[in-house]
Amino acid sequence: MTLMDQVKKGLIPLEVEKAARKEGVDSTWLAEKLSEGRVVVPANPKHKGLEPCGIGEGLRVKVNANIGTSSDKADLNEELEKLRVSIEAGADTVMDLSTGGDIDACRRAIVKASSVAVGTVPIYQAVVEVAEQGRGIADLTVEKLFQVIERQAQDGVDFMTVHCGLTLGALEMLRAQGRITDIVSRGGAFLTHWMLHHGKENPLYKHFDRLLELARKYEVTLSLGDGLRPGCIADATDRAQIHELMTLGHLTKIAWEQGVQVMIEGPGHVPLDQIEANVLLQKKLCHCAPFYVLGPLVTDVAAGYDHVACAIGGALAAACGADFLCYVTPAEHLSLPTVEDVREGVVVTKIAAHAADIARGNKAALEQDKQMAIARKNLDWDSQIKLAIDPQKAREYREKSPPSEEDVCTMCGKFCAIKQVKDYFRGRG
Repeated sequence: MTLMDQVKKGLIPLEVEKAARKEGVDSTWLAEKLSEGRVVVPANPKHKGLEPCGIGEGLRVKVNANIGTSSDKADLNEELEKLRVSIEAGADTVMDLSTGGDIDACRRAIVKASSVAVGTVPIYQAVVEVAEQGRGIADLTVEKLFQVIERQAQDGVDFMTVHCGLTLGALEMLRAQGRITDIVSRGGAFLTHWMLHHGKENPLYKHFDRLLELARKYEVTLSLGDGLRPGCIADATDRAQIHELMTLGHLTKIAWEQGVQVMIEGPGHVPLDQIEANVLLQKKLCHCAPFYVLGPLVTDVAAGYDHVACAIGGALAAACGADFLCYVTPAEHLSLPTVEDVREGVVVTKIAAHAADIARGNKAALEQDKQMAIARKNLDWDSQIKLAIDPQKAREYREKSPPSEEDVCTMCGKFCAIKQVKDYFRGRG
């Protein structure tokens, strides 16, 4: 039985117990949320050493970090370092999006080394392997695609992005309305190429039952991808995007009937004034399944600072009900991120998630901020550093500019407002 099968029967699997303990919630409550499809606990039994976490309604907002090789750079050791740094910085999951080098070896090494859930986009590897044989995307067979999906599941992948809602009908909608950036999803572009060349329906949609069989067999959570996500704010919330979202809502119900856990992936690039509407649409059309958003980026002109644009949109999206934020690094749209880019992307997105947790009334998040306020009042610098989302950077700033007096910082020095008022009240006492 899958985890969803078990909780529907009133059982509480060990993975759910562990996730509840990690979250600080009641395991019975978490099991009920999972049975309703409002929470997922990605946990492939073949992923040894996994510390499961829950994603969805009533839980902390989670953060994902994308790592992986490219056709221009494939250094396994560097990707493993990115994994280490991601987890150290607070990522709740990672995705291996490798398209270069030995993809199988990279994925297996990442799964083996990762204590957090690992996701993939199987069509990437399927297309790469066809290309390595000197053939084109159109030569990809349905059998090849599903072979790769099963191979990755056998290796312990916990969740997979599959663009099942990208149908011929959705492409016709896109063609009729027009877009500035057309399709920016790499997986969506691969499938579009294949579909238009053959004049056939998306195999992930047409053979969704086969996909569910593999998901059941290996306990893989399906992250239903947004192949038509907007690639610029001018394309946001258009007919093609919503058409795909409606299809994903339909497929979600089918997956739940088969005991398969589902997340829904969302945009992309969305202006601030449309973010709340996008979240509400997803929750309504997809039956409150967990919502996984890439950003969303709130402007197209933040190159080099897209992680900031992402955090702005992510904080608002999560405050409105999104459950899972995929980080963006400073290198987005420009290059493969470095280890430091990865670290910065995770930290900035963790800040967005934490801000949303506060807005959602999460008790642990509120308590952390309260303790920080107390530490600041007490001029307790060690506690301030420990409570920071990025203690490493906080300590570096403190140490590189040592104050003349230990209980203040060099911004205000002896004129520190907190110290003055504290000394005044102590004198009056």
